[in-house]
Amino acid sequence: MSKAKWSPAARKRRRKIIEQAEGAYLGRRTLYKMAKETVLRSWAFATRDRKNRKREFRNLWVARINAACRAEGLTYSQFMRGLKVSQVQLDRKILAVLAMQDAEAFRALVELARAAKPAATAA
Repeated sequence: MSKAKWSPAARKRRRKIIEQAEGAYLGRRTLYKMAKETVLRSWAFATRDRKNRKREFRNLWVARINAACRAEGLTYSQFMRGLKVSQVQLDRKILAVLAMQDAEAFRALVELARAAKPAATAA
């Protein structure tokens, strides 16, 4: 009689996939082949959405900064250009938090950006 060398390892490998498919519907969580397809698909979605989350948060921060700038009579692009000329190195996440939670500090940054004279660019 031949020896089943891979049985414990194969069972463990399959069990891991079945456990990761927990929460799927019907055979997608119990049948190995369907569970494997479901898990691989979920990994692909997770990878894609980790990248999308960064994109979405940046868009949210820009929208918040833009709204706060326009309330002060300045556009987003003018504000960011003014900060760059003034050599203020705050990222958009921090600027968005200031715009939402500390209006006085944000207003000071707007005034700083408004006062900055853009450097002459070569045409």
